[in-house]
Amino acid sequence: MSAPSASADSPLPDGSPDSVEAAAARASRSLQGLSPELTSRVPQLLEAMRSVGTGLELHTTLDRICETAAELADAHYAAIGVVAEDGEGLSDFVYHGIDEATAKRIGRLPDGHRGLLGALIHQPRTLRLADLSADPRSCGFPAHHPPMRTFLGVPIRVQGEIFGNLYLTEKRDGAEFNDYDVHMVRVLATEAGIAIGNARLYEAAKQRERWIDGSVAVTTALLSGSDAEEALAVVAEQARHLADSAAGIVLLPDDEGGMEVVAVSSDEPNGALGVVVPPESRIVADLLEGESVFIDDAASDPRIMTEIARAYGPVMMLPLQSDGRVLGTLVTPRARGARPFSEAERTLATQFASQAALALMMAEAQRDRERLAVYEDRDRIARDLHDLVIQRLFATGMMLESAQRRSVVPEVQVGVGRAVDELDVTIQEIRTAIFALQQGPAEAPSGLRTRVLREINMAAVPLGFKPSHHFVGPVDAVVGELTGKNLIAALREALSNAFRHAQAARIDVVVDSTVVLADGQHGVRLTVADDGVGIAEGGRRSGLKNLKRRAESLGGDSWYGPGIGEDGGGTTVVWEAPY
Repeated sequence: MSAPSASADSPLPDGSPDSVEAAAARASRSLQGLSPELTSRVPQLLEAMRSVGTGLELHTTLDRICETAAELADAHYAAIGVVAEDGEGLSDFVYHGIDEATAKRIGRLPDGHRGLLGALIHQPRTLRLADLSADPRSCGFPAHHPPMRTFLGVPIRVQGEIFGNLYLTEKRDGAEFNDYDVHMVRVLATEAGIAIGNARLYEAAKQRERWIDGSVAVTTALLSGSDAEEALAVVAEQARHLADSAAGIVLLPDDEGGMEVVAVSSDEPNGALGVVVPPESRIVADLLEGESVFIDDAASDPRIMTEIARAYGPVMMLPLQSDGRVLGTLVTPRARGARPFSEAERTLATQFASQAALALMMAEAQRDRERLAVYEDRDRIARDLHDLVIQRLFATGMMLESAQRRSVVPEVQVGVGRAVDELDVTIQEIRTAIFALQQGPAEAPSGLRTRVLREINMAAVPLGFKPSHHFVGPVDAVVGELTGKNLIAALREALSNAFRHAQAARIDVVVDSTVVLADGQHGVRLTVADDGVGIAEGGRRSGLKNLKRRAESLGGDSWYGPGIGEDGGGTTVVWEAPY
């Protein structure tokens, strides 16, 4: 039986197989009783099928299919256009036969919205043309594109659904693609559908594994005792890597009904930290109601109300929601012109956001329990200091005063008087510490200078001494709320590090609001210096990294150097940021 004939420029009906097995059976029957010419090419076809079925990485598989199809049909060029999920246009275009230099000169890849490729998306069937430029559906080639005349297009189906089309152009001998080429490429397309199906399953499994590992990493980090801001930074960073996005951003509801950016993970500074999305935004209303928002192009979406967001393309906005409570929003934007998020990516990201929200709630509950234990311990310490230590110091002072009056030696009287004065100062400092211990977070004064003093007084209790302090410039008048809040967090981190690691006997704190930063901006600089043991070689530096990340998010910097001990012993930590 000879191969069926077809006109050189007419489409060949392809049929719609119900399954891969049906397609394979039909292809097998079509090879029975073939002509000697076609039969002689069967070994080449079998080798091509074996080659196509090797490997599981999807893009590598598509490259291999193109190369194999070109060899099988003796064509100069081959390509696969992957149909987008919505069936409109192409989501990917893999080609063979065009070198990188030519591809760069051509520029943008076909999008499948028009021309012959667009027609094959809406009418997926085998198409053979003697001269594709003569077809009325053709829209021509861009500049620098190599000339192409003969054309063969075959649809690729995966589990009965159209995945894309395999295109071949320019048969090497200058002839047209014949019936034998059509049959060979059809069989190859069937095998390609099976290989692509396997590769997609493998890629989906690996993608789910990555998102699950990311969820585990976030949960572990959140429950390891990190503070709230560091926990949110972990969520943003993990989401950025998993979603292959340009940034990972976490927003929390603010007092005015909008949402404020509180954590950003990005390779490039974008000034997003502290930006508030106003409550008038429809997106904010949807997010606070627990609805996910997906945007194809933030630059043109009318719902976007911040200029920073308009620098991006596709965006996922996912509510951090657990047990009916919306804690915040996770945003993963991609660069302008990047591919949209697939349905699978949206589903996995939504699941990740739910897991992250649950971990945040658990971490918050854990911190509440720890905070309650700390408050109870502070109350006990305050009572002991007041009821025992101060009373004993006061009694000791009275005994010394009595001894001073009875002494007839002037030197003794002077020395005892100094001791009594020191006891009075000590009693006043202990009373200040008691007051600080009994203060709750809601009672914190608004002035930056007072907040710095409060942190110093609170640190004095675990340190066993009170760090010295010095203010330069109008600190309260010029330092803004966002920078001030971050400076207090940096001071708390630096004092905590000094208490846990430095073994210091002296700590000096300086807040200078008169500095000029490296970029010429006016800013505030916090310096915390100690005379302790310094930073051990190879020791952990997570606290210092947190300080640097916090400063850089505001456009500042942080570093450390020698301390104020003998021969530069100890550590000096510097943190600075613009107002």
